[in-house]
Order: sequence, then structure tokens, then C-alpha cells
Amino acid sequence: MSLRGPSPPRAGEVVVHFDGACQPPHARGIATWAFTIEGAGLEHEASGLAAPPYSEASTNNVAEYSGAIHALEHLLEKGYQGPVVVYGDSELVVRQISGEYRVKAPHLQAYHDRLGALARRFASCRFVSIPREQNRRADELTKRAVYLARRESDRGGR
Repeated sequence: MSLRGPSPPRAGEVVVHFDGACQPPHARGIATWAFTIEGAGLEHEASGLAAPPYSEASTNNVAEYSGAIHALEHLLEKGYQGPVVVYGDSELVVRQISGEYRVKAPHLQAYHDRLGALARRFASCRFVSIPREQNRRADELTKRAVYLARRESDRGGR
């Protein structure tokens, strides 16, 4: 299902970049997710809230998991089940989904289980940890989503 390594995309793989952000970084901030998809005519990018703003569930790790989950859900909604490589700068998500780390935080278990179930629906699904510099567009999208959510909150949406 998943491997970790610095390998580039293989021929035929759809490329996903995911990210998450939370401001402030711990619980009760604004947590957002984002992803980009390239390949097989499925080019797409999206972002959104990972949890209700200022809630206990608004954490950076929830945001990161949400980015990967939304990306794979999008591919499945489009009918794609071929090979995928999923890049992210969240070492926690990549190492947990590849089995290198245990999921210790109870609130992350459902996210981990959902991501694993989605990944198994593809012909192959590799998860690769990359430096933040190689994840720029997804990072920009998460920051923009935080900005927009904060602006909405300031206008009375909180």
C-alpha cells in the first residue's frame, strides 16, 4: 500500500501533493488542508477547513491528514483507481501510514484508518516524505485557506 522514500514519480503514476496548516499550530486554531493533483488529465487543486475553527479538533496533524484524505477522495470521485504517489511534508502522516510510527494520539486513529482504507482502493499508492520547499503550492493553498477563514471569522462567521 505505501512506501516511504525519496523516489520520483514512476511512469503512469498520478502525483498528489498534500499539506495542512493550523494557526496557531496547536488545538483551537484554524486548521486547513490543501492538495494538488497532476497527471492522467486529472489536474486539480483544492483547499478547505479541516475542522470547525477554534475547536478542539483544529490541530496541525488533523489538517495534514485531511489534505491527503481529500486528495484521494477526489481521485476516487473522478473514477481514478490507478497508481498514485502521494507527497507530503508531514513526516508524521507519511511514517504513520507506512507503519513506521504507531498512531499514539486517539483523535488521529480515525483519520489514519480512513487514509489507509482510501489508499487500498488504488492499484498502488506510495507515500513519500518531502521537504517543505518541495511542497510549495500545497503549502500556499493551506495558508490562503487560513487567511480566508480568519477573514470570515473576523466578519462575524465565528
